[in-house]
Amino acid sequence: MTPAPSAAPTAPVLEEAFGHWQQYSALVVDDEPGMRSFLSRALAGRCGHVDTAANIDEAARLIDARHFDLIVLDNMMPGTTGLAWLQHMRAAGLHSEVILITAFADLEMAIQALRAVAADFNLMPFRINQILNAIGRCFDRARLKRENFVLRRELGAPEPVGDGLIGASATIANIRAVVQRLAPLPTTVLITGESGTGKEVTARALHNLSPRAASPFVPVNCGAIAPELIESELFGHLKGAFSGAASSREGLFFYAQGGTLFLDEVGELPPALQTKLLRVIEDKKIRPVGAEREIPVDVRILAATNRDLAQEVASGRFRQDLYYRLNVMNLHIPPLRQRREDIAPLAAHFVRQVAAQLSMAPVDIEPAQLERMRGYAWPGNARELRNVVERFLILGSFPAGCMDEGDAAEAPEEDLPLDAIEKRHILRVLAASAHNKAEAARRLGVSRKTLDRKCAEWGA
Repeated sequence: MTPAPSAAPTAPVLEEAFGHWQQYSALVVDDEPGMRSFLSRALAGRCGHVDTAANIDEAARLIDARHFDLIVLDNMMPGTTGLAWLQHMRAAGLHSEVILITAFADLEMAIQALRAVAADFNLMPFRINQILNAIGRCFDRARLKRENFVLRRELGAPEPVGDGLIGASATIANIRAVVQRLAPLPTTVLITGESGTGKEVTARALHNLSPRAASPFVPVNCGAIAPELIESELFGHLKGAFSGAASSREGLFFYAQGGTLFLDEVGELPPALQTKLLRVIEDKKIRPVGAEREIPVDVRILAATNRDLAQEVASGRFRQDLYYRLNVMNLHIPPLRQRREDIAPLAAHFVRQVAAQLSMAPVDIEPAQLERMRGYAWPGNARELRNVVERFLILGSFPAGCMDEGDAAEAPEEDLPLDAIEKRHILRVLAASAHNKAEAARRLGVSRKTLDRKCAEWGA
């Protein structure tokens, strides 16, 4: 019989230490009813969801039905050991934190537990504060792992267009109202618009105003990941699943657990991944590359594209059923040239934002300069506007040639040699792509290497 846990702790457990546990789920696996009851009562009210299992078959069914952030596992189970089962589940792709509890242990068992990646190892009898502290360490580790992964991805990523939906136009007011209505719902939203219009900002607003705001917002640019790597990036992989997979790795769906996954440029997904994404949306489960089992996920999907996906469907480049799944609600962000009332408030916002980042005093943009900005077409939209504001703050004035595209003084193309026409066209497409060379190369129908060589020749 499993020994009973020790009496109440010698010191009171601080309940405020468990404030963030509500976003996590736990599974208690033990064949002793008394221990299951003790552990489930200790976790109930602290964790967002708690399940119990009396044997490993029941535990496996529960794990197949939903994701658990933590598994508290007794080692002495009918028919096998918890350690042997854990080793099998790790090989099948289980990434949950695990606390192994046992009344009988030696050095060899401890070594095996570490090899099976058990997060903690508790000997019975134990006090309630001992197990709660171990659980707290597991949840802290899970939280830090997710946050660090997201932060590493965002370091070096382009600065978002703003902290919120900035603008004075009726268009932005309408978008803001729709966002506030959609945010609390689990509905999948497809955000459309040209590059640099603020699609990611809109997606972040949907996340920040939703019940998932305390969980991760994970953005992924589908067009910036090599096609052969994107499945592993999204779903994760097991050690040895393919050449170069020296260790197991969780995917972006795992790190977005409980939160929001933002699929930017979703129209760039290769056909095979479109099929797998459709299944994830329908079944709420992912299968890491090389894994035998599927992992339940609780993730809201937001998608964005600068392509006409309906046209992509008609041409056979995008799955029709996936399009309908993503386009439950469509939110279109018009280009900046169609909402010129937003230029002044956006410019003022970027002045404050960039000045703070550069440790500079904000500088007012004079009315004549604002008028010039309103008259410019902004092919790179708000992202280009932010770059211009940054150059303005650094130089103290708008640099020569800035905002001159489309001026009447520009020479007509019929008066230019072929290489000058080519250069003008490539630079226009590059500006319209907010200087995203991968996107510009796709629009131009050339390789990234060719575009890099051209830009190097021109010093662009």
